[in-house]
Amino acid sequence: MTNMTDADGFPILPDDPDTDVDDPARAPIAVPDYPEDFRAGFVCLLGRPNTGKSTLTNALVGTKIAITSGRPETTRHNVRGVVSRPDSQLVLVDTPGFHRPRTLLGKRLNDLVRETLAGVDVIAFCIPAGDKIGPGDRLIARELADLGKPVVAVVTKTDTVSRPKLAQQLLAVSELGDWADIVPVSALKGEQIDVLQEVLTSHLPPSPPLYPTDSVTDEPQAVMVGELVREAALERLRDELPHSLAVVVDEIVDPATAEHAGRIKGTGNRLQVRVSLLVERDSQKAIVIGRGGANLKAIGTEARRGIQQLLGRKVYLDLHVRTLKDWQSDPKALAKLGF
Repeated sequence: MTNMTDADGFPILPDDPDTDVDDPARAPIAVPDYPEDFRAGFVCLLGRPNTGKSTLTNALVGTKIAITSGRPETTRHNVRGVVSRPDSQLVLVDTPGFHRPRTLLGKRLNDLVRETLAGVDVIAFCIPAGDKIGPGDRLIARELADLGKPVVAVVTKTDTVSRPKLAQQLLAVSELGDWADIVPVSALKGEQIDVLQEVLTSHLPPSPPLYPTDSVTDEPQAVMVGELVREAALERLRDELPHSLAVVVDEIVDPATAEHAGRIKGTGNRLQVRVSLLVERDSQKAIVIGRGGANLKAIGTEARRGIQQLLGRKVYLDLHVRTLKDWQSDPKALAKLGF
């Protein structure tokens, strides 16, 4: 029998008389590994600086994926955390604090927040229980009013106020906007976290899981390492220069890699992590280093503890302090730093 070909030279296979493609009974059946009513989607955690977004993200995920600090404007990039449940999957997006920018960096962080809002399914607007509703909250409420997406107002840090004050704040928040729900939580004590998960899930669209169910974040390893160093620096330096400090992971080297054998420092089979702490002026280098190197040593000790816990192995951490002049307002410097 002569083989027939189509115009592109591919063979035309004869019809199988035993196969009826229009017969649904003969079509292959794909059995999904998730319930038919499964929901999944992206949830943006939004709020002014220092409203507890990162602490809440960690509490919802059940492990630390975002750095936290008492310093405002700690978060400088979106951090995604994955919460997988039997009936749903929430992909949390912890955003930088929305504020009136004083630098080009601040403007770009606000732009990042606005871009994020456009691509999520639900918004969790975080407002601390102990803070009076202010201009920043009203600014955000106006931004959210025209988005046409469900917004859950989350009253955070409820462990810091009395019940009467919490009731007053819940009333004030209800008057701030037209919210899909209002949920009070304490991320620090784990109170109402399960309730918030249920409420956020109720607003997600029907969808299969978006990430593997064993995932907790899609943050690159180097980014998480750099953030742990910055967290340690923020806590050590307190109010001295938190906004002027940036961190860059120069390299992570495994001693088992032969071509790097000549560059290994320290002893043992420790992972080599080299990090630069960037400041805006030479005078700030002395602050980061501290008298006799005390600050830099303390930052390294604390950061190394977190990095070893993250990576599950011993680490040799090599820190250097460098000057990148006025980087917060320099477009080229911000581009180099990924902003």
